[in-house]
Amino acid sequence: MDPCPFVRVLVGNLALKLPVAARPARSGVHPSASPCYCRIRLNKLPYQTAPLPLDSGEAPSNTLSASFDLSRADLERLAAKSIFAGGARIKIAIYTGRRGTTCGVSSGRLLGKINVPLDLKSAEGRACVFHTGWVSVGKGSKSAASAQLHLTVKSEPDPRFVFEFDGEPECSPLVNQLQGSMRQPMFSCKFSCRNAADRCLRSRSVQIEGNNSKGWLSSFGSERERPGRERKGWSVTVHDLSGSPVAMASMVTPFVASPGTDRVSRSNPGAWLILRPGDGTWKPWGRLEAWRERGGISDGLGYRFELLPDATSPSASGVSLAESTLSVGKGGRFCIDLTSTTKPFSPAASPRGSGDFGHGWPFSGFVMSSTVEREGKPSRPTVEVGVAHVACAEDAAAFVALAAAVDLSMDACRLFSHRLRRELEFSE
Repeated sequence: MDPCPFVRVLVGNLALKLPVAARPARSGVHPSASPCYCRIRLNKLPYQTAPLPLDSGEAPSNTLSASFDLSRADLERLAAKSIFAGGARIKIAIYTGRRGTTCGVSSGRLLGKINVPLDLKSAEGRACVFHTGWVSVGKGSKSAASAQLHLTVKSEPDPRFVFEFDGEPECSPLVNQLQGSMRQPMFSCKFSCRNAADRCLRSRSVQIEGNNSKGWLSSFGSERERPGRERKGWSVTVHDLSGSPVAMASMVTPFVASPGTDRVSRSNPGAWLILRPGDGTWKPWGRLEAWRERGGISDGLGYRFELLPDATSPSASGVSLAESTLSVGKGGRFCIDLTSTTKPFSPAASPRGSGDFGHGWPFSGFVMSSTVEREGKPSRPTVEVGVAHVACAEDAAAFVALAAAVDLSMDACRLFSHRLRRELEFSE
């Protein structure tokens, strides 16, 4: 398997130094007494918001504030635009005040903006540091009384294996590995619904029950009108090209509507086990929980993924690797990224390996991501896995199974007042 080149642009070591000034005569809060934050952007990629600590006189803390992932296509696009638009840039807008909006207007007050140019021509092959140190902020940046921002901006090569489902996980698709414009079949998936036979038997018993056509119609109608209150028994088995099973995602806790509602709640989530073969049996590798978050304008798919260090016991407490929410109306990206928690953020990029992480887990840095479509839209997940975490095809298969479980959770957490597509209710 050949990986695809990726580059990560990382921004960290942030600290804000404000000029010493008397408090304003009019009522108000001096900037040094209010929280500060910043919005960070790479060209036109989405903004990332991060807290901005005030300078304490000590060295800035080694923390990561934002990261941007660039594929080779992204790098080529930036290089093409550089002739006209000045190339890639990190743009940071600095605000004082609390994050959020009031009546649609940002609550923070803009203190100033800075731009850091990036030369990404050789970023695929080596780590680069574009800036580390202090820079003046705002229009009075040449004045000694101007605010100053400390930051480090660097890039690291981060090659990844990329896989794409050629259909929806519930349709038992092939999974292709992508390498540039090449697509090579790597795995096949088999979706099954263990309670499908029970459904068929129940349906058949309704038809056989009694000779009275009126009674038959009554029974059939009650079955149709009563929405299901649980979804269970789903599984996806990933096979290699020889047909051998190499990973599985199995629904071990049904997705059940909370009493008096038609949604799966955070207090009672459904759960999947991600399993890998070993010693002639399936061994649990990870656990994914999912539920339906009630939001403001739209709902979200909440999730939590844990690595199970003790593969001999599915009930063993795991180590949390990811917990977040995906938009039900827009979809998003499921991601396991431990860059900010695995090592200090220093200007010098250290080699990343899959070895010791202090607790014996094999994960550090960027681990994997997969795309998730909005509710009701056909999905063909694209999965990216960091090279450091794949020693063999079976390693990649576990992440493919996890991506399938995340995608299917969007359907499993659908409101119970809504019907699921046929493939999810009846499968062999």
